Amino acid sequence: MTAAATGQPAFDGSRIDGAWFTAFTDFARDTKWLNTPMEVWTNLGLGVFAILMIVGWWTARRRGTQAMALALAAPIAVVTAFAAAEVVKKIVTEVRPCRSMPHAYLVDSCPAPSDYAFPSGHSTVAAATVAALLLLDRRLSAIAAVFAVVEGFSRVYVGAHYPHDVLGSAVLAFPIAILVSLALRRSATPLIGSLSHGALRPLLTAEPAIATRPAPQAASTGDPR
Repeated sequence: MTAAATGQPAFDGSRIDGAWFTAFTDFARDTKWLNTPMEVWTNLGLGVFAILMIVGWWTARRRGTQAMALALAAPIAVVTAFAAAEVVKKIVTEVRPCRSMPHAYLVDSCPAPSDYAFPSGHSTVAAATVAALLLLDRRLSAIAAVFAVVEGFSRVYVGAHYPHDVLGSAVLAFPIAILVSLALRRSATPLIGSLSHGALRPLLTAEPAIATRPAPQAASTGDPR
């Protein structure tokens, strides 16, 4: 059942950059040796972004409560951006390229008609991770950006999305992830500061606890005998 069958006007994204999409899929046809690696990466590669956020949390343990607040906000920012992308998908109802351009060479299988194309959920996760890590650790953000480009390329290469689906994901995800991270840094920093002195201390800080030194004993002036 298509969007049109349910009363929703289906949007044909091929009118925007169908020629570019065909260029990608023709390249995929000419590099069949790369088809399987790209098909595996396009889904499992999302784990890289989770690992980078974990690394960000681990290093934030030595950088204070604000850094830890940003580290803990990162996955929340990514989930928020992804949820927003899913809402946009239902509003735009852009049909997948496999339905608008069925004669193109496709590596990925065609999803259900209700699984719309714009924006790309995978690319949203990637772009949101880049944005969230940008506030925490620019080196990790740069690494995430490289993988995000590969992720976006793979989504078009396998025929799952048009190029504008990927670019639109970045435009949507970046500001959402930044705003959510900044808001949570401001609101969560005092709470993290308090929790850092309790049972959660090992998860929130790598600084050693300050031991209370016993008071020095007064020197005895009496005869020890």
